[in-house]
Amino acid sequence: MTPIIRPTNDKAFAENIIIQNMSAYYKQLDMCWDTTLFDKQWGQLDSYKLVINASRVGLLCINHDENAYYIRELQIDPQWQRQGIGTAAIRYTVETAQRKGIHLLRLRVFCINPAIALYERMGFRICKTEAGINYMERKLF
Repeated sequence: MTPIIRPTNDKAFAENIIIQNMSAYYKQLDMCWDTTLFDKQWGQLDSYKLVINASRVGLLCINHDENAYYIRELQIDPQWQRQGIGTAAIRYTVETAQRKGIHLLRLRVFCINPAIALYERMGFRICKTEAGINYMERKLF
């Protein structure tokens, strides 16, 4: 299923879907959500809502520097997971980076997050693991 990917400034939606999807990992890793940090970082991201049939089903937040594009958030509503929406969001990021002449994508993911399998299927490789987080990257050609 291919979502429509549109820019969003809806910080409340973004924070809600992140907390919804990540709270179990935070609990398992004995971490706490930091709203102040989220508020600070929100303005530094290009954020997109993923829409199917006029319903928001996910969130993609990216940013970049001169070397790489960074997927900062990729959150799919649980009832829409495993339907190709995350794959479509990654493809969108690949195309965006390539249009800008950037040849590297990077992301971070908790080591206990099963989304690692999606990222590996999409060509990402683990570069390092530190403090329970996998740092992953994919070269674009």
